[in-house]
Amino acid sequence: MATQVAVIGEQKKSVRTRLAILDSAFEFIWSHPFREMTVNEVMQPIGLSRAAFYQYFTDLHAVMEALLATLRDEILAVASPWLVGTSDPVELLNESLTGLVRICYRRGPILRAVADAAATDERLDLAWKEFLHGFDEAVAGRIALDQERGLIPRFEPMPVAVALNRLDAFTFIDAFGQRPRSRPDPVLAAIRRIWMGALYKAQD
Repeated sequence: MATQVAVIGEQKKSVRTRLAILDSAFEFIWSHPFREMTVNEVMQPIGLSRAAFYQYFTDLHAVMEALLATLRDEILAVASPWLVGTSDPVELLNESLTGLVRICYRRGPILRAVADAAATDERLDLAWKEFLHGFDEAVAGRIALDQERGLIPRFEPMPVAVALNRLDAFTFIDAFGQRPRSRPDPVLAAIRRIWMGALYKAQD
């Protein structure tokens, strides 16, 4: 029993340490680009050694990929009402956009750091493209479904999905990617107007 408790305790410590590393990296990118990140810069604020870093991550790219994956999962969770819901799509889209802005207000530096690094970093460029493409497919799928239901006019779904998602991404980078951040309510109002106008016609 004591051995089992010790193992569980060690697992919890491992999870806490990994999260502490991710939190430290997140704090770093609030005010610095990814290219300036070092293992020492990440580990010093949490009082751990370089050796401890490599117990959890192979390199700094893996840290950024983990942050981006966390953001992806959080966005999918708040977007799910519209992406998979079956009730009024306008209400569901409002709910999902509200959640999206809330998440990106908190997590904007991840978008900015990865998007900026993608211009010159092949690995993060791939991670960024995969991140965006996953949402492109999800949005295009929902558009096509509502077109079949007669709720959205007929057009090619994917280009519109790409346009809406890129608009969101770079709006959030500009508004929330670094301090001081813009107020979230006007950002929500802007993207809501654009999404509603593009898909379900303007809703006031």
